[in-house]
Amino acid sequence: MSAQYYVSPEQLMKDRADFARKGIARGRAVITASCSDGIALIAENPSGSLHKIGEIYDRIAFAAVGKYNEFESLRQAGVRYADTRGYSYSRFDVTGRGLASVYAQSLGGVFTADAKPFEVELAVLELGATPETDTLFSLNFDGSIAEMPGFIIMGGDTAALRETWNTIWQGKDLASAGIDEVIRAAALVLPGVGESAQDAHLLEVAMLERSTSTGSHRHFRRLDDHTISRILGAGK
Repeated sequence: MSAQYYVSPEQLMKDRADFARKGIARGRAVITASCSDGIALIAENPSGSLHKIGEIYDRIAFAAVGKYNEFESLRQAGVRYADTRGYSYSRFDVTGRGLASVYAQSLGGVFTADAKPFEVELAVLELGATPETDTLFSLNFDGSIAEMPGFIIMGGDTAALRETWNTIWQGKDLASAGIDEVIRAAALVLPGVGESAQDAHLLEVAMLERSTSTGSHRHFRRLDDHTISRILGAGK
């Protein structure tokens, strides 16, 4: 009878974490930022149909990096959770904090109990009345959760991207910036994209608008290539 190998719990958790981090780092980056017009969500994503950014509920949006099938299943679960809670109780009972807590429990459970952790990193974003009241939650593969001030950068070489982003906004107030300025800054930071209008097809862009012309309770709006191209071209 062959002896089974022993792996300490510490080593097992470390191996799982290293595995997940490597998978996430291979993904193209996503930047989300709170600004005067609302919350901007910008992803390096040449695919026109496999979205990394999506709407969850009224004022709540979702962004992710990593394995598409894994974060898409989480997005769909979030939509079902929000719809059920809003229907059972009230629309005001659906909050970004509540959704982020549900995601954290799911990710933490998979990380500790399943053979393979999810190779994903998520952002849950809830629009407030002002940039100061926007809430941006970052969720890691192990279920750890943090409320981030102002912006979230996920995927790729996160440290280098964050350093470039901070350099661009040094001495400027991100909260008072318009959506166009934020999109142009993100295009400069994302490594596979440039500030040329010709690079619009490489970006997936959406926003949670702080005010809507129709007065609808839905604030999520996706920008098409023509609009993104105009914004990038205006920065020249």
